Amino acid sequence: MTTRVLICDDSGMARKQMSRALPPDWETDIAFAVDGLDALEQIRAGYAEILFLDLNMPELDGYGVLEAINREDLPVLTIVVSGDIQPQARARVKKMGAIDFIKKPTEPGIITSLLKDYGLYTPAEPAAESPAASAASRTTVPPQAAAKANDPGETTLTEFLQEISNVAMGQAADLLARLLDVFVKLPVPRVAMMAHSEIGMALSAADQSRYSAVCQGFIGGGVAGEALLLFSDSSFNDMARLLGYDEGSSETLDVEVLMDMSSILFGAFINGLGAQLDIKLGLSHPVVLGQHQSISDLLEHHSRQGDQQLLAIEINYQLEDHAVACDLLVLMTEDSIPRLQSSLQYLTE
Repeated sequence: MTTRVLICDDSGMARKQMSRALPPDWETDIAFAVDGLDALEQIRAGYAEILFLDLNMPELDGYGVLEAINREDLPVLTIVVSGDIQPQARARVKKMGAIDFIKKPTEPGIITSLLKDYGLYTPAEPAAESPAASAASRTTVPPQAAAKANDPGETTLTEFLQEISNVAMGQAADLLARLLDVFVKLPVPRVAMMAHSEIGMALSAADQSRYSAVCQGFIGGGVAGEALLLFSDSSFNDMARLLGYDEGSSETLDVEVLMDMSSILFGAFINGLGAQLDIKLGLSHPVVLGQHQSISDLLEHHSRQGDQQLLAIEINYQLEDHAVACDLLVLMTEDSIPRLQSSLQYLTE
């Protein structure tokens, strides 16, 4: 009997990886959804019995999809597949009805074992069908969903960086969540090629608030750049309490908070990127760029470098129920692109 499977993820690379990770002899009709609204439309139309669901997506995230499935009592079994591996994220999706949680990047062995445990998949007998027949069973889709189920296609460098940043972001958030006993609200990472002079204007944090910033360089295996943490002045008091510092503001305390946050986020994020790229990235000593200034003043050294191009990754971390928000900005040099493209080709071939 053929099982209708829907893979919902805003990343074409992640959709492709997920489809390839399914057991090759599992008879399925596979369709794809690019966000939560797309997934719900297909579930309501009866195109899915099993849903593999990402959490961090535009339009409607995975939590919103789970809420709608519960509210409308939609007949689908949901397995969350996410880079957000915080303990609270796992607990929340289970409470909302997901039958299980798989962390990204997906591993075929784990998926196969999980499907077997839930009785959703039974390995075929060796002579049950030929490889060609098995492959055919994996590519058939309901006629009504054909437009939704096209192959995700070629993965661009931007899409690749967004997906591996999503995984690294989740690892950094997990470390922060466990250290502080908080829940970190995660966005969809923003990835773009831009000039040094455009960075300040492109930041989502570029408002009239005052910020403090610390930067740290990284290099290894043909990839080089710097990570910047932009920390809002309005976040310092709450963050100091979470870190266990005595109340009261001072320049020294603010620097300690800034350094603690950069140590947590930079190390976990850069190590997460390096692990996926199979590169050992070394970090230099952190440097405070400035305190209690505007974004444009903090990034003045970039604006002076004009039109030199950079690959920019921006992630806005927010702590739920706390007045804490900060921007992590990872900038990679244009010379890093050939190494990144070779990793893209290797991981998606």
